[in-house]
Amino acid sequence: MRLTLLNLAVLLIFQAPPAVLHAADTLMPAKPNVVVILADDMGFSDIGCYGSEIPTPNLDQLAAGGIRFTQFYNGARCCPTRASLLTGLYPHQAGVGHMVEDKGSPGYRGRLNQQCVTIAEVLRPAGYFTIMCGKWHVGQNYGVTPWTRGFDRSLNAAAGGFYFPDSPRTELFLNGENVGRRGGKLPDNWYATDLWTDFAIKFVDEALAAKQPFYLHLCHNAPHFPLQAPAEDIAKFRGKYKVGWDKLRAARRARQIEMGVTNSAWPLPPRPDTVKAWDSLSAAEQDRFDHIMAIYAACVNHMDTSIGRLVEALRQRGVLDNTLVLFLSDNGGNAESGPNGRLNGDQPGSAKSDVFCGQSWATLENTPFRKYKHFDHEGGIATPLIAHWPAGIAARGKLRGQVGHIIDIMPTCVDVSGAKYPANFNGQVILPMEGRSLVPTFDDKPLERDAIYWEHEGNAAIRVGDWKLVRLGDNGAWELYNIKADRTELHNLATEKPALAKELAAKWDAWAERTNVKLQGQTSKKGNKAKERK
Repeated sequence: MRLTLLNLAVLLIFQAPPAVLHAADTLMPAKPNVVVILADDMGFSDIGCYGSEIPTPNLDQLAAGGIRFTQFYNGARCCPTRASLLTGLYPHQAGVGHMVEDKGSPGYRGRLNQQCVTIAEVLRPAGYFTIMCGKWHVGQNYGVTPWTRGFDRSLNAAAGGFYFPDSPRTELFLNGENVGRRGGKLPDNWYATDLWTDFAIKFVDEALAAKQPFYLHLCHNAPHFPLQAPAEDIAKFRGKYKVGWDKLRAARRARQIEMGVTNSAWPLPPRPDTVKAWDSLSAAEQDRFDHIMAIYAACVNHMDTSIGRLVEALRQRGVLDNTLVLFLSDNGGNAESGPNGRLNGDQPGSAKSDVFCGQSWATLENTPFRKYKHFDHEGGIATPLIAHWPAGIAARGKLRGQVGHIIDIMPTCVDVSGAKYPANFNGQVILPMEGRSLVPTFDDKPLERDAIYWEHEGNAAIRVGDWKLVRLGDNGAWELYNIKADRTELHNLATEKPALAKELAAKWDAWAERTNVKLQGQTSKKGNKAKERK
């Protein structure tokens, strides 16, 4: 039987694999889309599929349709993590070893330098439509912006610390134009968690209209302080946290063990001395703490709903199957403001309020680990990582125990996109990537790497295989842990294995010298005092 050209075209479309179909009847590029979603100040155990009681059905569904990493790491703090994520380098190499103040030395200029390239700058020459929505925080105060670092479309804030138009320090930029707080090109009233998604979907539609694969860099404010959420969201959680952090922490750990996210052989660290036993609190104190955590839970839950809207939009447009979605957090739960947290304002959770979780609830958020944001113990650097890509990841609902790091996102994007990472860019020599592609882990294959490293405010760590050397501050003694046996870091083996501790310390020193960390002691020494920065 002879085929007409029309019949042949229809036959080819229906025989094509799902990964190359776009909508119902048009072909999309074989290259996958990539969506990286970054939460802000969210702890390791704060979503359902990592043990939380906070309902996160949309993230849980992504995990059920993909994989979850149990040993993935960030950079312990907002700006360093964002610099590493964007560039595939350690933060000091990219110029952002601390925050966005210029300390006068290469590792601490407070902005992305010219020796690095962003994911957008690498993928755009490979035909990608590049999108950034949300919190930037890698040097916009020095002129380093999304629109000057490779993004075709962007709606961003220079930093974070807000959720509503009337929140302090709110100023938004749409494709390089300062559009203020509201009106005109922005809605009159918005909630940032929804606004980022609304514009992300709009920009994705532009990419599809241009018949280009897209890279979306979506950075939520949530759940960073000052915690703010719609009143109806907060009301859903009021009273649910009066059970207290002690029982909730034990319950999270039990769920994690049941899921396989953590190991029953790792004891739950004792409650810190500065955190009171819940049952010792008065009823008024318990109500106050319940109110704080209800606002936090509302922020996380609303973020999940917003992510669900994005995923559904991709599904409706026929591109979800060929989109790699990665979700993670920029650091561990945040203990800033101390054990009592903060609950200021006539209407806590509103634009004019000032709410911090504090150390007591952060101890729950980082279950089962020790320490918090800023620190390089597991509580400061362990993050959930969900990877969902139906056309590229065969596994469904599986765990991955390979050790990964935020520097691995760039090489993963390069790998799946077929882009070329440059040796030179805009006349500048570019540092080679430090990370490894995560693609082998999609098929549960090992990642070959020598070591991974951290440094922030003098806190430092190195991990080689199952061994981790970590210290508190510039002057802290090195601690040595076997992470496979003791990931909650309760049994310091430094005195039992001094030769190994010395070897790893020397290895860290060599890395610190190579990556511009060493000048930190002279130019940005901060010790361990937690700074309330946005």
